[in-house]
Amino acid sequence: MRKYLELIRVKHWVKNLLVFVPLIFSKLIGYDTVFNTILGFLSFSFLSSFIYIVNDIRDIEKDKLHPRKKNRPLPSGKVKKRTAIIIAVLMITLSVIINIIIHNNILNISLYFLIGYFVINIAYSFGLKNIAIIDIILLATGFVLRVYYGASIINVQVSNWLFLTVLNASLFLGLGKRKKELLNNKKSRKVLEQYNEAFLDKFQYLTLSLTLVFYSLWTINQNINYMYLSIPFVIMIMMRYCLVVEECDEGDPTTILYQDKLLLIMCVVYGISMLVLLELF
Repeated sequence: MRKYLELIRVKHWVKNLLVFVPLIFSKLIGYDTVFNTILGFLSFSFLSSFIYIVNDIRDIEKDKLHPRKKNRPLPSGKVKKRTAIIIAVLMITLSVIINIIIHNNILNISLYFLIGYFVINIAYSFGLKNIAIIDIILLATGFVLRVYYGASIINVQVSNWLFLTVLNASLFLGLGKRKKELLNNKKSRKVLEQYNEAFLDKFQYLTLSLTLVFYSLWTINQNINYMYLSIPFVIMIMMRYCLVVEECDEGDPTTILYQDKLLLIMCVVYGISMLVLLELF
């Protein structure tokens, strides 16, 4: 069972928690909205697992030469290619079915965001990942689509400040990941030949600064008492992340989150604090 959970990257489903952001900050928490958002989380997670499997199937031979990726289920031989294809079909089927259940019809606005995520990731996998800057923008777009997908489920608008916050935070994480790959294993990706450390550093600093500025503007714009007090805490989370990512060989945000217990605790405390704040005020 463990090899199949690794194949669909269950640990990476934490990224899909972004679909809950519109629900939490819209203050529309109720049985129906919570239940539908949970279903939306599962739908997006199954779709992302489908994408992970497609990428792994395409990169089997290359991953066999990678010091870390060679241990994944497909390149290591733990899971056969045929089995992986069957699981991939199951994942995308479940994603579509669950999305239909949410809205009680086949064609709905949420489906368009799923299709958008599908298209940009397939395009990424089949060539755009080898074009510098475009590769990072597509990865960031995937995070933005998660937020818009969550908003479409409960029929609320995504504020401009939230959009800019998520976009720049995603770009920051993507740039950081590329920098670690460039420094530690330049041959792992073809696109790394087009990057250099100075460029990645400059735009990491820029997107980090913009993330904090836009987040601050977003919290103030929410008109929720004391929400601005979360700004210093977010700064501390970013500081901790920057410290950890500089010290380790791994640049994947999800892996870093699971490996650094303090960072994980800080994120959990932040999430709980925001829920309490929104409930009280």
